Amino acid sequence: MASSLEHFVNSVRNLSGEGSWRELYDFLGKSPDVLMRNSEHLDTVLDTLDPQLHSLGVLAIYMVKFMILNQNAAQNQGIQVPEPEVLISQVSQFITVCNGEQIRCAPDSFAELCNQFTQCLVERETPARGIVPLTKAIRKARMNETQLTSIHASLLQLCLMAQNLKPALEFLNVEISEINSENGYFDAKHFLLYYYYGGVINMAVKNFERALYSFEVALTTPSSAVSHIMLESYKKYILVSLILHGKVAPLPKYTSQVVNRLLKPMSAIYHEITTVFATNKPTSLELVLQKHRELLQRENNWGLAKQVQQSLYKKIIQRLTQTFLTLSLSDMALRVQLPSVMEAEKLVLTMIEDGDIYASISQKDGMVLFHDNPDKYDSTSTVERVQKEVNICIELDTQVQKMEEAICTNPVFVKKASGAMEEDDGGRSSASSALQAGAATKVPSFSM
Repeated sequence: MASSLEHFVNSVRNLSGEGSWRELYDFLGKSPDVLMRNSEHLDTVLDTLDPQLHSLGVLAIYMVKFMILNQNAAQNQGIQVPEPEVLISQVSQFITVCNGEQIRCAPDSFAELCNQFTQCLVERETPARGIVPLTKAIRKARMNETQLTSIHASLLQLCLMAQNLKPALEFLNVEISEINSENGYFDAKHFLLYYYYGGVINMAVKNFERALYSFEVALTTPSSAVSHIMLESYKKYILVSLILHGKVAPLPKYTSQVVNRLLKPMSAIYHEITTVFATNKPTSLELVLQKHRELLQRENNWGLAKQVQQSLYKKIIQRLTQTFLTLSLSDMALRVQLPSVMEAEKLVLTMIEDGDIYASISQKDGMVLFHDNPDKYDSTSTVERVQKEVNICIELDTQVQKMEEAICTNPVFVKKASGAMEEDDGGRSSASSALQAGAATKVPSFSM
């Protein structure tokens, strides 16, 4: 082994033994050139290091291996290029056994390793292999359950590609209150992708309320330009809003002006669907959907658009419950513009099961009887539900107070706030002097 690699190994061992993680992190930042020049010996170096005791050193070696793998042939002249399959297996094992305390001292490097690992799996079309390792990576990288890392977005991407959504739900059913900056590696793109992928996954499991919230967060992220992620979020936001509420919910007032100004003209087709949906004419909606079918399929929104059509049928039936006490299935099929009585019966039964309407069907004469809501809201389950909502509000209030305290004691905030106060005081003094100087001058009066 070359003397430079021996120095690398000894430094990693000594600094790890002393627990000098900051010093080791700085040393490893200067080591890539040495490791790349000795690429043929990297596996030998890995054999001499313990992935749990020397996690930062092993992490640096795998980072260099990915750097070599991503370079072109001309750049890799004379350098041993790692085998992708072997590297995927090595990194997967490393993520499983590495020391969480150590890798949290190099959050940017660990996040980059997970990102490179994800891209390698995506390119080789084997996303399922990365789901378990990235799940473990998130648990090791985050400081608490409500902290967001860039690895979250990578995991959600792999879950969607592998069509295995269950592992992602653990990381979506939490209220994010903190972001791990990862020493500056965390970018707005990671934030937007987490909420965009989260919205898509929640759509797939029919949790439309949570999906709408996810797309709304992506759209209301402060920005001076519109990204492609925000545009795709907006298109899905429109369709999910129609399914959930029967109309497009307006974005909050704090949404950036550039978002409101640019997204609407870039989503003309989706606003056309909204306009036709408001007419309560399923046949007209069907014509619009068929007209734009190719584009909707290309943008992976065709299935969602068909659910909008089903939502319109349900909306019309719900309106009928406010007008009629009883209605025949044949008459309902005619009013809702369903193709057959059988389709009408199937849809009514589905709505009864989902709690969308309260009704019963007489099999004797094919009549639908509409009922009032049987829930009197006096059961123990109602009390438990209210108590749960109250606890959520109390917890949210506690989090807001903690965040406010953290901001108020932040040196940067204090410095800026005190500077603003000094400027304000200076402005008041100037205004006061001007008024005193002009006291002898007659103030002009204006008649209305």
